Amino acid sequence: MDLTPRQKQILRAIVDIYVSTAEPVGSKAIAALPDVDFSSATIRNEMADLTQMGLLEQPHTSAGRIPSPAGYRLYIDELMQDYRLSLDETKSLHDALQLKSQEFDEMMSQVGKLVSKMTDLPAYAIASRQNQAVAKHFELLSAGSGSIILVLMLSGDEVKNKLIKLPVSVTDDDLRLLSAVLNTSMTDLTAGQISAELLEKVTRSAGAAAPLVPLVTEFTLECLRQQHGDFHLAGQMRLLNQPEFRDVSKAREVIESLDEDVLTNLPTVLPKDGPVQFLVGPENVAKELKDSSVVMMRFDIGDGMQGTVGVVGPTRMDYAKITAKLGYFAENLGKMFQKNAGAAAAPPALPDGMKSEK
Repeated sequence: MDLTPRQKQILRAIVDIYVSTAEPVGSKAIAALPDVDFSSATIRNEMADLTQMGLLEQPHTSAGRIPSPAGYRLYIDELMQDYRLSLDETKSLHDALQLKSQEFDEMMSQVGKLVSKMTDLPAYAIASRQNQAVAKHFELLSAGSGSIILVLMLSGDEVKNKLIKLPVSVTDDDLRLLSAVLNTSMTDLTAGQISAELLEKVTRSAGAAAPLVPLVTEFTLECLRQQHGDFHLAGQMRLLNQPEFRDVSKAREVIESLDEDVLTNLPTVLPKDGPVQFLVGPENVAKELKDSSVVMMRFDIGDGMQGTVGVVGPTRMDYAKITAKLGYFAENLGKMFQKNAGAAAAPPALPDGMKSEK
């Protein structure tokens, strides 16, 4: 989407102000910024255009605007400026990473708690094998009496199968079509790479066998999830500190959805230009997270293991600051983890001129 420099400046300002205040942003607030040299009327016109583009939304009770999920996505991809951690922030993160020698599982649990504490958001930590399981081949066979057998071959030549009761009547041709669609679209993908968008595409292509897609997907994800290693979640109640979750019923819906099944199966196709990934609002597969965002980052544990740290919060999170803090954690955790569980973890060095508290 092509925006003018002025539209980009206004969109960036609205995101930055809204992140800070949690209140809809009006033209006067933007006009008061020191680097803005155009009138409130001009700003209002540009805000109207950005709303028409789907980048801003107008709450019913306010004349101001807030970013839409599409607006946040454009901000992250094109407008977000790097956040530079202050010396105090760096020292706080450094001191938090003074992990004593302990069992591997305990260290991963501690990582989740530390990230949650330092971001004031729910956080999770995952350790898994770098070569995660993928589906290699699907085959659907008629078993008679209103049933089929799903045969699933995984990487490593492991074969799983399941007897599935048919919710609709399908022919052998329907089963062959669905098998072909699955083998074209869902092979060589990890659980995290099987997105809602992909499943919609598979369903559209499946013809009369479309009602079988959720059943096949559920079993496939169940088999792939068995390959995950340690999972640790911390700080779910920190969501209640956010204005968006003052509605207890809304907060409960999100908090109850934060579990291993949901978070280990978020899309995890990390961009080529860095280890961080953002899932904004509806980009999350789980419908309970449609008004939330997830920021995740990977790091190398060693011994063929890969770690992931992530935070969950409102779409109105400070993406730049969260990215900087997760980046610090990921970089230094990769250095600290030893190949042998229980080995001493050496803390990262502080920048010159800083002293660690004993």
